[in-house]
Formats: sequence, structure tokens, C-alpha cells
Amino acid sequence: MKKIISTMLSLLFIASFVLAAQTTNNSTTVTNASVAKPKTPRKPIFRANKDQIKQAQRILKARTFYAGEETGKLDADTRAGLKKYQAAESLKVTGTLNKVTLDKMGVTLTDKQKLM
Repeated sequence: MKKIISTMLSLLFIASFVLAAQTTNNSTTVTNASVAKPKTPRKPIFRANKDQIKQAQRILKARTFYAGEETGKLDADTRAGLKKYQAAESLKVTGTLNKVTLDKMGVTLTDKQKLM
């Protein structure tokens, strides 16, 4: 009977030791993961203004990549036309009015946009 009790106590002691070791490893892993990556500030987002979008729509219309109105809004038809234009001009096809696309179209950038 004494052997059974001492064996049970030994198993409980070992189990508690293993459980404590696992808990320590988990908390160390979480701590290391949260410290590993310092956050870097994001760059400002480049956005075309309404007049620039209208100019781009006018250019796309002249090149027959866009058949809609010059609304100054980047709608689905304008984005589709931009993709066709970018492909035709060997630009990265994004469907957005980014700095490279506006430069290629000859649309004047604002001072703030030039710095981006």
C-alpha cells in the first residue's frame, strides 16, 4: 500500500513539474513574438484629386480606353480604362491613378504629390 501511495505522489510531482515547464515556455514564446517586430511608420497614401481624375478620364476617352463621362470619380469603368492604358504603356497594371500613371499621361502633380 505504501508503494502505491509513494508511486502516485511521485507521478503527481512529475506531472506538476512538466505542467509548470510548459507554462513557462508558452509565456516566453508570446513575449518573444511581441518584441520581435518593431513597427515602422507607413508612407502617406497617394491620391489623385478630382481635377486630375477628370483629366485622366479625358485622356482615356481620347485613346478609346474609356467611354464614360468626365465625372472626376474613380468608378469601375474608369479603373478598367486605366488598366487598358497601363497595359498599353507598359506600366504596372493596377487600375489606380498612381504617380507613375499620372506622369505618363502628362497630368500635373501637386507639390505634395511630387514629394511622395
